[in-house]
Amino acid sequence: MIAAGVLVVSMAASFVLVRKIEAVYPSAPMEDVLFISSPEFVKRASLGYSGLLADIYWMRVVQYFGRKHQRESKEYKALAPLLDIATTLDPNLVVAYEWGSTFLDQPPPSGAGDDEAAVALIGKGIRNNPNEWRLYFTLAFVQYLGQHDYLGAAKTFEEGSKVPGAHPWMKIMAAKMLTDAGNLETARYMWQNIYDESTDKNLKQNAELHLASLVVDQAVPQLESLISEFKARTGDNPTSWRDLIASGLLRSIPRDPTGTPYVFQSDGHVVVADWRKLPFITRGKPQ
Repeated sequence: MIAAGVLVVSMAASFVLVRKIEAVYPSAPMEDVLFISSPEFVKRASLGYSGLLADIYWMRVVQYFGRKHQRESKEYKALAPLLDIATTLDPNLVVAYEWGSTFLDQPPPSGAGDDEAAVALIGKGIRNNPNEWRLYFTLAFVQYLGQHDYLGAAKTFEEGSKVPGAHPWMKIMAAKMLTDAGNLETARYMWQNIYDESTDKNLKQNAELHLASLVVDQAVPQLESLISEFKARTGDNPTSWRDLIASGLLRSIPRDPTGTPYVFQSDGHVVVADWRKLPFITRGKPQ
């Protein structure tokens, strides 16, 4: 009973603290104002319940990101500071490092598009949790896809492969970074491993979306090449996919991974009908 009472009191105190912090700017929405920028101050004010308050701040991070993402915002000004507070309150909050770096790294409107902040957050996570090999994987992932720092990613994969219990493909990825980095197959290999190995439903869904987006990134230039070939053969621009089918360049109307036909544009470019269903594509996004 005493323990339960202490827990209730601590939770109440934590929520009161959050409300007091918010009261500093009573008229400003959460999206626009970081109420207190000092993680150390929040930790001192947590009255010894920093772990509980870290969970509250992490929930706030998820809510903040979710609202921004839903509105297709291009600015996530409070995201990195909120994550810094959450992970200072609880340096072992691994989920905040893993997902927080994903929120930071993904380009707008899917995320903040801040590779440096993502790397800094994961670096902090590794310093505080050196035996979490997945943090090394996440850092290497950001270095590879976000910063195109293939040598840095190779070194991080190699360091992570030495952590007890690390997955064997960490060492394989270290080698791939030095030989095949930058091609779609390497990216596909990475996302497929995440999809196959993860037990987190959200992470699997994220990996599935990336894999689908890679299919588009590969298909769009191939289709545009066929359009160019048709023009070279006939001297005319095709007017629809059916022209390419009639010429033998295609067997059927091409469809994206959602099952929707690709959109044939008059200028010879190919785009997807709804990029929001394939948020990570780098080719085929309507202008």
